[in-house]
Amino acid sequence: MGADGFQGVWGFLAPQADEATALLCDPSPAVPRQPADAAKMRARLVSMASPLAFRQRYPIVLSAVFCWILAGPGAAADAPRIVSLNPSLTSILVAIGAASSLVGVDDYSAGQIAEVADLPRVGGLFSPSLEAVVSLRPDWVVLVPSAEQRDFQNRLGELGIPVVSFENLHFDEVLANIERLGALVGRSPQAGERIEAIRRTRRVARRLTRGRDEPGVLLILQRDPLYVVGRGNFIEEMLTGLGGRNLAGGFEGAYPRVAVEWVVEQRPDVLIDLSPGVEDPLAHWSRWPSIPAVASGRVVAISAEWVSMPGPYLDRAIETLAGSLYGEEVAARIRSERLR
Repeated sequence: MGADGFQGVWGFLAPQADEATALLCDPSPAVPRQPADAAKMRARLVSMASPLAFRQRYPIVLSAVFCWILAGPGAAADAPRIVSLNPSLTSILVAIGAASSLVGVDDYSAGQIAEVADLPRVGGLFSPSLEAVVSLRPDWVVLVPSAEQRDFQNRLGELGIPVVSFENLHFDEVLANIERLGALVGRSPQAGERIEAIRRTRRVARRLTRGRDEPGVLLILQRDPLYVVGRGNFIEEMLTGLGGRNLAGGFEGAYPRVAVEWVVEQRPDVLIDLSPGVEDPLAHWSRWPSIPAVASGRVVAISAEWVSMPGPYLDRAIETLAGSLYGEEVAARIRSERLR
């Protein structure tokens, strides 16, 4: 099964989508929105909101749209007003010191990221509210284009609301997202520092793990139904960079669904369990004692937020994975050099 089969708690599984054109303001805070441009945009929004077909399709959002139109140029000259529809993007903005630019977030971001807990919520990752987003008069809406959010992106585009989409399946895409968001909010130096910290940790980890045994590894994302980390994603890239062999790397999908019998047949040396649940992972997997990872006690539980979020702290994720593969001593050495 392909990536669409498993959404993941961070919403990081998403098909490709085109980036929408920014319409209302320049991403640089140093370049204020010009009144003439704003007037043109308001005129365009009026023309888009006037036809009968549009009124019939989106009656609930018209009042919010016209509030935005009448407000005219807002605070974009000082700082862009951003609505984030993905916790990985929210986390990046918070990490680079741009939390003040956020005027609204998805429910998951508000529930998991303390710095934005009190911000207006605009709905779930895969069911955002168009009316709620429009009412916040954002200069930008940032999202990861899942199938559901692609449709939402199109609806925002019909209203003339600028949307910036971010792919975050691969490691380098996550670094690029940190850089792009830094530029969007005028925090490029801070974004650059975070990117360099991640790259430095990756270099250190590769050096310290080079030449060690190459354990066969399975990363469990969810137990029921059972999903694992497959091929072509940032988690696998971190794992293989540390010398681990991803036993699910033969699947075409990035996060395939598998059967328990398949896990047993793979005989993983290390089993890393990221799935939420109350049952201890070792107790769960001990039902299949023939698994080498179970016999040797190398079933490791890791909180999903430490490894599976394609956000600003991939350096910590690399350190955590290294500890799972080679022990806390290796992780501590990586941590020591990372924090120098």
